[in-house]
Amino acid sequence: MSLEGLHKTVHSRRGAVEILRGVDFQARGGQVTALLGPNGAGKTTTLTMAQGLDRPDAGSVRLLGEDPWRAGPALRSRVGVMLQDGGLPPSATPARLLRHVSSLYREPADMDALISRLGIDEFAGRDIRRLSGGQKQRVALAAALAGRPRVVFLDEPSAGLDPVSRQLVFDLILELKQAGLAVVLTTHLLDDAERLADHVVLLRDGAVERSGTVAELTVRSGSTPVLFAVSSPVDEAAMAAFPARLDVAPESPRAGRPTGPGIEEPQGAVAYRVEGVSGPADWAALGQWWEHHRIMPTDVRVLHRSLEDVFLEVSP
Repeated sequence: MSLEGLHKTVHSRRGAVEILRGVDFQARGGQVTALLGPNGAGKTTTLTMAQGLDRPDAGSVRLLGEDPWRAGPALRSRVGVMLQDGGLPPSATPARLLRHVSSLYREPADMDALISRLGIDEFAGRDIRRLSGGQKQRVALAAALAGRPRVVFLDEPSAGLDPVSRQLVFDLILELKQAGLAVVLTTHLLDDAERLADHVVLLRDGAVERSGTVAELTVRSGSTPVLFAVSSPVDEAAMAAFPARLDVAPESPRAGRPTGPGIEEPQGAVAYRVEGVSGPADWAALGQWWEHHRIMPTDVRVLHRSLEDVFLEVSP
């Protein structure tokens, strides 16, 4: 899928409002593309254009090589769409609905296997109106995959899911990617985007503010801050003897963002932030300072830049 120079203006009593201002990006097969941005950035309008539900005032959309606005059923049968609000009939049961949806396709997915894989069989006979938000999300995802699509649009796929269901959805998304599908998702859960996305597109005010891999967007230039925690405050003499090439200052132990699973700091722990660490020599100087002053850190974290940091930079 490729979008080039998309522009869209809507008209109201208050006048013309430009929703999209030259949006460009591609979503390739075998990749997960995350479309992020604050409310009002143009995400929904962009996806509406990409799916062929509306057409831009200027620019072009190619979905599996075709213009989705002009394409017929043959293209639409190869595209799966999961909406956050679901659009699910409240009086139907998941089992009846999903089997009906799969019957509309010439070569449907194995719906029984999909129902089992997403844990829908646990509530397959219950009216959709009685399902939780997370259960409805799973049903909507199964419906989006009923036709064995080659491109899938997922709007907030993990919203409202408990940790077990969330992992089920994550595993399925990664399988879709490995099967060569182009997966385009939106989410407000930046940890999910950081975990799943091969390519990230950040929108702001109807334009692409930044795009790239998670690594490209989060790379730091220069030194990387380091946070270390100790069980009691470092004395003034040790602080005065801190390596001259580095800077250190006390900081709350919870101010750091761990790059992996969090480590619980002992009660009463004190954290210090070190700036200027840019190579092995700086680590050696920090280690020698710890050794000389008999300081044994209880936790050491390299404060890598996160996708949330980047998101906050582009948010108004």
